[in-house]
Amino acid sequence: MKAMIFAAGRGERMRPLTDTCPKPLLKVRGRPLIVWQILSLVRAGITEIVINHAHLGQMIEDTLGDGSRYGAKLFYSPEATALETAGGIAQARHLLGEEAFIAVSGDIWCPHFDYSELLTVLEDEDPWGNPLPQDKRDLAWLFLVKNPPFHPEGDFALNNFAIANEGQPKLTFANIGVYRPEMFDGIAPGSHAKLGPLLRQYADQGRIGGDVYRGDWHNVGTIDQLEALNLPPQGTRP
Repeated sequence: MKAMIFAAGRGERMRPLTDTCPKPLLKVRGRPLIVWQILSLVRAGITEIVINHAHLGQMIEDTLGDGSRYGAKLFYSPEATALETAGGIAQARHLLGEEAFIAVSGDIWCPHFDYSELLTVLEDEDPWGNPLPQDKRDLAWLFLVKNPPFHPEGDFALNNFAIANEGQPKLTFANIGVYRPEMFDGIAPGSHAKLGPLLRQYADQGRIGGDVYRGDWHNVGTIDQLEALNLPPQGTRP
């Protein structure tokens, strides 16, 4: 299985830091955010990783190189202007291939997430071993997390491992998921397209599965959040 890391965002709320450094290269505990993700993927045996970029994208390529120092093989999908998440996937389809792939944001910090859990979540057979019809297979599998303070209303409900637009409680999409490539057939390369509307469309059709991740997870969206993650643990001397 391949993976894609989203790294094309401008990071407006992180300015002025992101005026001279792409957001995924900002460091938490001495390591760029995106490198935490690369190492977690490699630890799960996922070594072929596509990275899209736009703002200061060459700096990302220069910093990460071919990925060999991390045990990975990195491929880059440059965008003249950021194409949003679904648009970024459509642009990178030729690099991702025809099998299901993992996609994750490059600006989240979840150092203990086990990506090996995602290798078999999209089933092609029913519990009795019979092939599922093409139109009955889940197209995606998402992880949800407890709602953070900046997003108290959440995104989706979860009903027996099925993602739903309606229902309570609502939880927040962790920006970690597995997707079948055909989910993006309707998006032409180079188009701007968000992932959220696509997820809601297929959730209404009952074709998106999911689960809850209860480990350490942070969407690093502000300088205050970044500084808080870089504070020494309580009880230790700086």
